[in-house]
Amino acid sequence: MIKGNALIGQSGGPTSVINSSLAGVIETALASSYIKEIYGMHFGIEGFMQEWLFDLGRQPRKIIEGLRHTPSSALGSSRHKVQDKDLPLILDVLKKYDIRYFFLIGGNDTMDTIHRVETYCRNEKYDLTGIGIPKTVDNDLFGTDHTPGFASAARSNILNVKQAGMLARDMQKVDKFVIYQTIGRDAGWLAAAAALAKKNEDDAPHLIYAPEFHFERDKFLKETDSCIKKYGWVSIVCGEGLKYEDGTPVSSATVKDKFNNTEFGAMGGSSVALRLHQMIATEFGYRGEFQITESLIMCDFVRSSVVDLDEAYRCGVEAVKLAEKGESGFMIAINRISDNPYTVEYGKVALKEVAVSAKPMSKDLFNAEGNYVSPKFIDYIKPLVGELPEFIQLEKIYAKTK
Repeated sequence: MIKGNALIGQSGGPTSVINSSLAGVIETALASSYIKEIYGMHFGIEGFMQEWLFDLGRQPRKIIEGLRHTPSSALGSSRHKVQDKDLPLILDVLKKYDIRYFFLIGGNDTMDTIHRVETYCRNEKYDLTGIGIPKTVDNDLFGTDHTPGFASAARSNILNVKQAGMLARDMQKVDKFVIYQTIGRDAGWLAAAAALAKKNEDDAPHLIYAPEFHFERDKFLKETDSCIKKYGWVSIVCGEGLKYEDGTPVSSATVKDKFNNTEFGAMGGSSVALRLHQMIATEFGYRGEFQITESLIMCDFVRSSVVDLDEAYRCGVEAVKLAEKGESGFMIAINRISDNPYTVEYGKVALKEVAVSAKPMSKDLFNAEGNYVSPKFIDYIKPLVGELPEFIQLEKIYAKTK
């Protein structure tokens, strides 16, 4: 094992727990006999190429400890897509700072970045150990049961839908429907998680639409009408990435990011929730609401999951331990052993298997109609989000005339 300095970066969207992973890397690296200095990329690989580096080894202890309870991305993030022309510069900076251990915390695009850098350095005969640390609220990384950041964002969604559902239920004489849109470009994990808001049959949500299924307008309107007739109102949850059978986004969004991903929240399109709202209002003449949280659930620390915070930290710790064994080109994976009691172990998955591709939900996690989740998904999500608050509802005991 070669001795040298370590580099840590955060990429992509923030989460409530990504800084907990950062703390795990720093604290474990500080105790390593192979790692000398610990540097942090300010604004990801984009900042690294300009040599914007934090000296993390000189941070006060209370700052490092505080990262475990601080949302967003403390190092500053970036969505820069590494080009082939960037790689020689990246290698030059790695050499300049004698960086031999390279850790990136992020999603599939981030895993692609570290995979390309690690591969390039190996081909150039530069000894660099590269390890990825999973992070994405979308929960769409291959090779891991779930990703740090997902459970906290899911919990935020659940509580949003639960409370918005109570409001909609009590206001049904004014608004007949409420539509809640959540992020999730290619996978419906966050939309599906909202099912935990339901305790009784008539509780929100009644319908859940995920990107795993092609959207059908007539089917959607029929199911919406059925719920309104049954409950007097309807709560609908939708993922931002809903598409028609021909691949056209329901939102009609056309803007692409640097990784060629559709920007559903960007200018150039409306939103799925607004489109669905228009369909219902036009078809039935009902008044209703639509709610779009966008990135707010990604840094909602107040409602973060205790399990999520702990697992995020452990992923950071395990990344350094794996690097100390001389293993490179892997991402840390969380492998579930059992649901009850909830038990996991930490493993690894090759970066090339994770990079770029997204992991959708399997069909057995949905009902046959594709408009709600199955009991199997409930078993999957329950241990991740923790206990939820209980709310009461008045019993329908009406006064009698004397």
